[in-house]
Amino acid sequence: MKTYTIVSCGTMRLELEQLRKEGFLHAQKILYTAPGLHENRHQLEKQLKTQLDSAKKYAEKIIVIYGDRCYINTAEPSLDIDGLIQRQGGNIVRIKAKNCIDMLCSIDQREKIAAGQKVYWLSPGWLKYWKVIFKDWDVGKANETFPQHDKAIVLDGLGFFEQYSADDPEKILEFADWMKLNVEPHTISLERLKKSFSEVL
Repeated sequence: MKTYTIVSCGTMRLELEQLRKEGFLHAQKILYTAPGLHENRHQLEKQLKTQLDSAKKYAEKIIVIYGDRCYINTAEPSLDIDGLIQRQGGNIVRIKAKNCIDMLCSIDQREKIAAGQKVYWLSPGWLKYWKVIFKDWDVGKANETFPQHDKAIVLDGLGFFEQYSADDPEKILEFADWMKLNVEPHTISLERLKKSFSEVL
């Protein structure tokens, strides 16, 4: 079995730890950047480079868990996430996805789940780390973004929402109140994420 290391956005930590626990992932090491760095291009560049440099110490092959829409460089529009990764050199591949939501559930699946409603999609990591991800948002930006949706749905392949609701219900209520949206779970499998890994392993 070829060895590899994973470098991922911290938003996907819960799913990756579950896949490792199940024995699906056999990474030498999983290194994370902070959740929500798509909001901070300079920090994303800095942390991704740092973690890729660290990953090279553990295995020759590195798999990056970032979507192609997670990095936008307005100063250099031609530079995308793959170009940023290629600058680091070495045997680095990225799973093919638009963002973390796309890693969990296809657009066709999401349309069926939405059933005609306008949904703000979340992953368990977004729910858990929302104060980190949205730390630079003011009330105006939140009011402009969220209320145009009918509700928020957490794509949950972990049973996370049920456990979180039992352990920390006030945290979900706080998030829902801040968004001014109802937050509800939808159970999914992690098969789409597994398939994305299988394509680059």
